[in-house]
Amino acid sequence: MSTSFPASEVAGVDHDAAPGRRAGSPRAKTSWWHGRSGLVLPLIMTAFSTYLLHGILTMEVPEGTDFPGPRFFPGILMVAGYLLAALLLLHYLRSPEPAEELSDRTHRTYTDWSAVAWAVGGFLLFALTLEFLGWILAAALLFWCVARGVGSKRHLFDISLALVLSSAIYLTFGVGLGLNLPSGILGGGF
Repeated sequence: MSTSFPASEVAGVDHDAAPGRRAGSPRAKTSWWHGRSGLVLPLIMTAFSTYLLHGILTMEVPEGTDFPGPRFFPGILMVAGYLLAALLLLHYLRSPEPAEELSDRTHRTYTDWSAVAWAVGGFLLFALTLEFLGWILAAALLFWCVARGVGSKRHLFDISLALVLSSAIYLTFGVGLGLNLPSGILGGGF
């Protein structure tokens, strides 16, 4: 007499069990908060945006200040912060991200000390050379160091993009808003 079993029973797989669990393993009871630890980020962003709102509302602005004024850019950051916080909140409420089950040998997180060194070193280099190199070159160097730290291998593209972005920032803040950003060797300062 021969008995046939479905393939899932032979392999010991329970298709009704949670992903990553075998048949017969105890199911962990999960609460509504399971997989929603990411809700902390929208909370932090909302708190920061509220801090900006308080600063904008209590800021003393002299009469006759031209547009855009000192409230404009913090206002943009505040609105963007509230918008991103709302979008993240909706994302984590609609699709929670359950934690992965890990074996004893794997680590859930690790620190990439090389990336940290490139980013911190780039910032220190930026701070030390800002007056001499000027905003455009020092900020481009910082951008390149951070890109290198996070693993980019396209050095020519990174430095080209860095120069374009730092120049755009210089033009926006230095020329457009009249803020004093150091021009360094490009401006004939040294």
